[in-house]
Amino acid sequence: MPIEHRILGRTGLSVSAVGFGGSETGYGGTSAREVARILNDAIDRGLNLIDTAACYGSGEEQLGVALAGRRENVVLMTKCGHAAGLAGGDWEPAMLAESIERSLKRLRTDHVDVMQFHSPDAATLADPRVIEVLTRARGAGKARFIGISADGESALKAVELGIFDTLQISVNIADQGAIDLAIHKAHERGMGILAKRPLANAAWRADSKDAYSAPYRERLATLDYDFMTRNDAGTIALRFTLSVPGVTAAIVGTTRLGRFEHNARAAALGPLPADEYEKIRARWRVVGGDRWPGQR
Repeated sequence: MPIEHRILGRTGLSVSAVGFGGSETGYGGTSAREVARILNDAIDRGLNLIDTAACYGSGEEQLGVALAGRRENVVLMTKCGHAAGLAGGDWEPAMLAESIERSLKRLRTDHVDVMQFHSPDAATLADPRVIEVLTRARGAGKARFIGISADGESALKAVELGIFDTLQISVNIADQGAIDLAIHKAHERGMGILAKRPLANAAWRADSKDAYSAPYRERLATLDYDFMTRNDAGTIALRFTLSVPGVTAAIVGTTRLGRFEHNARAAALGPLPADEYEKIRARWRVVGGDRWPGQR
């Protein structure tokens, strides 16, 4: 099943509409060999967008091994900001610079396509020393573009700064605040927009009982969408996220071989019909979704 590729805003990068997120495999201790199996299968089927972070356990090391010989076939992104084992506190400029070097070493590459700030607060974004670390990395060719992964007011502040090429933000059927708060503004400014948690952590599933998914489970119980008990609930959820105006791609984490093909088939169905999309948006507004913050 071929996957649609889209242009990631002003970066001009062509990326698959569904990308691979490295948090599940990184935190879960999946073996590098298994990550390689999952990724090689997905890349062979058209995936080329890969996202990870310095703090995702062994995620960067896994990808460094898995992408041996295939680095040029993918758009590779990682995130920095959390010390994750380095000396110094989160967001300290010296630590940030060291973190970027460590990420390149772990990923076995001399550059990433997008280096992203990882969930900074507004005060951090107001510190020019911190911003300079990323712009220096871009100037030195260690990152082709710079981006940010943020939610809420931090995401809006980042958009207004006008220095980031991409925005990765939580948006899904249970997390729609970003659509009005930041996504449309980012789109107007030509930023490439990536959806994190595009499937709402599959919180509607009976086996979804972890604390991480709890906020979405509670929201979905209140939202009570009429499609949640259907077999194609996941397909509808993914198509909704990819229907949001401005969203280029959805970052989906998995530890399962072949999962990308399933998501590619869902994406290939295209945007939801306008009336179905608006029904989901209207339900969000009716139950007071504005009181629910974007999940970090």
